[in-house]
Amino acid sequence: NYAGFVNPVGGYEIMDAMHKQCKRLGVEFTADEVEKIEGEKAPFTVTCKGGKVYQVLSVIVATGAKARWLGLAEEEKFKGHGLSACATCDGFFMRGKEVCVVGGGNTAFEDALFLSQFCPKVSIIHRREGFRADQVTVEQVKKNPKIELVLNSVPEKIIGTDSVEGVQVKNVKTGESNVIPCSGLFVAIGAVPQTEFLKSSLVALSDNGLVLADERTHTTLEGIFAAGI
Repeated sequence: NYAGFVNPVGGYEIMDAMHKQCKRLGVEFTADEVEKIEGEKAPFTVTCKGGKVYQVLSVIVATGAKARWLGLAEEEKFKGHGLSACATCDGFFMRGKEVCVVGGGNTAFEDALFLSQFCPKVSIIHRREGFRADQVTVEQVKKNPKIELVLNSVPEKIIGTDSVEGVQVKNVKTGESNVIPCSGLFVAIGAVPQTEFLKSSLVALSDNGLVLADERTHTTLEGIFAAGI
């Protein structure tokens, strides 16, 4: 539904076109990681981990956020092998297979509804009985015969050899553990803003690391703007 396209266009195609357009207009691209931004006013000093230093008149911070994971020992092994934090990205690989979703917010419930379109069974694992998701979405999930709610439970181990074969969950009330067989485990417990490099600067951040900005993307420091965090 992106404006200007008569026929639907995929996100990657749009991104590629924007990248090429920027290059045509003379924008320089570099693959490096920003370590810190310094300066009480322009020009600012942007220091990268690769050693390069930029003197700039303005900065637009658009680093987004990365998925918050469960912290289980097996996560690194199974990422890309049945473990994912993006149901819309990887859900199609689970067609015809049973899967689990971890979380109790809108993302988790919407992921479950999405996955139920091509998975015979979707189990939502949530540590409480109440949900942060909108009531309308919760009711849609409860009415879906393919979705099962596994409440008062937390994942404690991912089971599998080369790929996910199940998840061991622990009931926080009884202390009992059991294994839910599944081929996919989708984690939807929020995201962590990628703003570590800003913590040494004068830009104000919220308690959870979000950049504080007004409706015009102005941060608390003139010359530094935030979009998409």
